[in-house]
Amino acid sequence: MIYCVEDDSSIRELMVYTLQASGFEACGFQDAAAFWDMMKEKKPELVILDIMLPGEDGISILKKLRNSPVTEEIPVIMATAKDSEYDTVIGLDSGADDYLSKPFGMMEMVSRIKAVLRRSTPKKKQKQIQCGSIVIDEGKHTVTVNDRRISLTLKEYELLKLLAENTGQVFTRDILLASVWGADFGGETRTVDVHIGTLRTKLDECGDMIRTVRGVGYKMKEQENE
Repeated sequence: MIYCVEDDSSIRELMVYTLQASGFEACGFQDAAAFWDMMKEKKPELVILDIMLPGEDGISILKKLRNSPVTEEIPVIMATAKDSEYDTVIGLDSGADDYLSKPFGMMEMVSRIKAVLRRSTPKKKQKQIQCGSIVIDEGKHTVTVNDRRISLTLKEYELLKLLAENTGQVFTRDILLASVWGADFGGETRTVDVHIGTLRTKLDECGDMIRTVRGVGYKMKEQENE
């Protein structure tokens, strides 16, 4: 949802129409009072905020947004007068993410909104899993042992990742087979033993971190001294 705070009704209606035609949900407000009333009901993804508004101006609204932990992360684009460098600087210094100089084109507005949303959307952090000297980087899909890159097959990687994410937990061969190869896999549990063997070899000095639980299955040890 994009909120457009603009006192000129013709401009506001055109902004809302363009945004809706571009695939966004949008709602327009003629002044701060109407905007704050809606903010109590629903928070937007982004706000386009005109500086020159009747009553409370855009800079004041922006400062309130930035000073509240509930709204401080909402991206804001300020609409400023074409020749007013001062307003632009004040807006950016007050925490605006971008600005549009009036009169601006509707396609420029849409482009600026998309750019700001791309920048402001938190990137999903790919985690690293570490067990002793073994480091699994999920983002890069790599495994290192003592900072040395280890080449694994897909099944070896998935097997190691499952064990490393659940250190200390014992997995039966049947569970490992179903989890890594799929419940419909027609092979035997011997497949797990073979892959564990090659995995231990490739992990070299860290291979003994994968422990055999006699009569049950395998686990990743929790501590180096276990």
